[in-house]
Amino acid sequence: MDCIKKIFKIISILAAIAGIIAGICLVFKKIKEKKDACENEEECYVSCSCCEEQA
Repeated sequence: MDCIKKIFKIISILAAIAGIIAGICLVFKKIKEKKDACENEEECYVSCSCCEEQA
């Protein structure tokens, strides 16, 4: 019975570590997305040359 408890304890510790790592990855992903986002819409605007020809 002690062996099963130890196995479950190890599995729970590994799951907790995996959750912490996943949380850190999500935080860094959000920070990177905010950093890469354009602050001014006019700077990010890309005109489409095919639309300009039709106008």
